[in-house]
Amino acid sequence: MRKPRPKVVTLTDAAAARMTEIMAGADENFVGVRVGVKNGGCAGMEYTMDYATETAPLDEVVEENGIQIMIDPKAILFLIGAEIDYVTEKLSARFVFNNPNQTDACGCGESVTIVPQKHDA
Repeated sequence: MRKPRPKVVTLTDAAAARMTEIMAGADENFVGVRVGVKNGGCAGMEYTMDYATETAPLDEVVEENGIQIMIDPKAILFLIGAEIDYVTEKLSARFVFNNPNQTDACGCGESVTIVPQKHDA
């Protein structure tokens, strides 16, 4: 018997609560949050988050604390094991990716270096 596949990403309670609050106040009905990575910034890659209006055929879908997270298939190996948190500090509040595949970040915190996880065949 195969053991269940782990979720690509997880949400903290704070992140799920904030996503629920944002989506409840949106003008459109969204089915979830789309998460991915893109090339950019001085460290090489940036995390992306956006509203999802539909699930694309190849999306990895994770349901966590009542939130559906759609993950771009090109981002899966970069995000395996990542936790999305929502952090409130004295002068800011933001979503934070705690990603074991991240090896570096730029000084301003806008971009990161991520090594894709090896895929076991």
